[in-house]
Amino acid sequence: MRYERKYRIEDQSLAFVEQMIRHHPWGFRTLFPDRQVNNIYFDTPGMTCYKENVAGVAERKKYRVRWYGDLTATEGTKNQLEVKIKNNALGDKERYAFPGFSLSDWNKLGTVVANSLTCPVSLVPTLLNSYQRSYYGLATEKFRITIDRKLGYCPLIQENQQPEIRHRDEAIIVEIKYDETLEAEANQVLQYIPFRTTKNSKYVTGIETGM
Repeated sequence: MRYERKYRIEDQSLAFVEQMIRHHPWGFRTLFPDRQVNNIYFDTPGMTCYKENVAGVAERKKYRVRWYGDLTATEGTKNQLEVKIKNNALGDKERYAFPGFSLSDWNKLGTVVANSLTCPVSLVPTLLNSYQRSYYGLATEKFRITIDRKLGYCPLIQENQQPEIRHRDEAIIVEIKYDETLEAEANQVLQYIPFRTTKNSKYVTGIETGM
């Protein structure tokens, strides 16, 4: 399990945020080149995952298929099915290989996901999102920081055509991730982050853009 400390930043430029990370006294460095992250999220027909997130239920799960690069590059072999597991402030992730698919067949993916997980409940696609991500870390690999921007969403609940990004979010999302055993050490890292931690769920934000 690991902690994911999140910061939703709306009043600073990307250049300022990047400079803050690069000048952090612990010496964060770029891990690998920026890339575009794309996800299709899945929920029950009654939107259980969304409702539990909004209500702050301590133990909950979130389901998504993730791929990288162009939004339409879904037929590759590196797609991943991910199950995010949340337990209060701690999180974990299960990953499974996922077959290539056509974005035009998005409404059929819920059955594929449920079968892949032998899931006891029905799942339907509810959100498409995309964003640009930068990756930073320490040489010790104890702490990682991601910076997300150019966030875009397409709620799928009432979608009846091939989805495309229809809603934009100008915020910058910073996440600091570290193992649960490093909480004491993390305080020394977090004290140099000049922002207030926030509860931020791209899934919730994306769903609510369509409400």
